[in-house]
Amino acid sequence: MTKEEKRLDRLDELLHALPLENMPMTLSELDGFLTGVLSCPEMTPPSEWLPQVWSETGDAEFVDQRTAEKTIGAVMEHYNSVATTITKSLWIEPIYEIDPNSDETLWESWVAGFTRALMLRPDAWEDLMDQADKETQSSLTFLMALQDINVGTSTFPDEVIDQIDKEAPDLIPNCVATILHQSRPELAGAVPANLPGMPHKAAPRPGRNDPCSCGSGRKYKLCCGRN
Repeated sequence: MTKEEKRLDRLDELLHALPLENMPMTLSELDGFLTGVLSCPEMTPPSEWLPQVWSETGDAEFVDQRTAEKTIGAVMEHYNSVATTITKSLWIEPIYEIDPNSDETLWESWVAGFTRALMLRPDAWEDLMDQADKETQSSLTFLMALQDINVGTSTFPDEVIDQIDKEAPDLIPNCVATILHQSRPELAGAVPANLPGMPHKAAPRPGRNDPCSCGSGRKYKLCCGRN
């Protein structure tokens, strides 16, 4: 197990230790939430977004001060990790949940976290939507459409939802990269374009059923794509 895998396992354990009745964020939801916070055109201080991690009401019920410090420290460490990734490349590797029975990649919790972050700064995101190019608007619309599917309010036909469900894990990183070029232009200017003439496009990651590029012989979703 790598150092990064150990760090994520530790964070996952700390989140699971929070009172379940308060509905704290899962690791996947937190990853999407922090990506949304860092993608926002306006900075959101930790004092504002941290309480959302512990519960839907913002109340924290840590068993003791030591546990509080460990949990907050682990969350902030992941915040810094996501921030570093975005700063270096504008490309993210979302932490999705995996169905233990089918090995299916589950994107729902990640999208729930991302869209929850949007609600912290609705005016900033609305302004971005009004001013952004069509590809950024489409990317934001797609992520919001995923949340509609997640909560059961989508008006798409079942066959369309099934197709989106299969494609969503691979499309989400591209959507985020496109959004970041508009929402965080100060970062976009410092990152080399991946495709000539199309700076807002990120190179596609392997499909979840493709062989993993690490050479293990396993499918990407069961190897490096797990995280």
